[in-house]
Amino acid sequence: MKVEVVGKNGFRLTEAIEGYVVNKLQKIEQFFANGVIENARVVCKVYNDHHKVEITIPTKNLILRSEVCDDDMYAAIDKSIDKLISQVRRHKDKVKGKLEKEGIKQVFKNDVDLDLLEKEVMASQLVKNKKIDLRPMTVEEAIDQMELLGHSFFIFLNSSTHKVCVTYLRDDGNYAVIETN
Repeated sequence: MKVEVVGKNGFRLTEAIEGYVVNKLQKIEQFFANGVIENARVVCKVYNDHHKVEITIPTKNLILRSEVCDDDMYAAIDKSIDKLISQVRRHKDKVKGKLEKEGIKQVFKNDVDLDLLEKEVMASQLVKNKKIDLRPMTVEEAIDQMELLGHSFFIFLNSSTHKVCVTYLRDDGNYAVIETN
C-alpha cells in the first residue's frame, strides 16, 4: 500500500510522524486481501488549540474515511486508526450478514479475528468505568447540572416522559437532548 502523508495549515511533517502513520495503517491493511488497498492519503493539520488527522483509503468497492481532532497529533492518529478499524468491522459484519454482494465479499480476509483486535484496541482506550444513579428531572434541570459539573453531556431520567435521556452541548453552542425508546 502506498501511503501519502501531507501536512497542512503550517504543520511540519517529520519522519517520525510519517513512520508512525505508516506503521499504524498496516493494522488496517491486514484485514484486506492482497491488492485491495492500493493507496491511502493522510492529512495532518494543526490549529491554534488542536490537531486534526484525516485518513482516506479508497478501494474498489468502498471508501474508508476518518477525521479526528485531538490536542496531540499521535493521539489523533491513534483515534483515527481506531475509527477506521470500527468501519472495517461494520463493513465485514454487513458482508457476513446480509450484503453478500459479489465483489465485496472477496475484499476481506477470512482469517482475521476482528473481535480479538477490537478487545485489544478497547482495552488500551478504556480508562474509567462509572456508574450513575438516574434521578428524575426536567431537561432544564439536567442542563443546569451539566453546566455545574462542567461536562459536555449529562444522563438523566426525564420526569415528564419517564425515559432515560442525554442532554449535550452541540458544537454550535446550543443544547440538544437524546431520548431513549
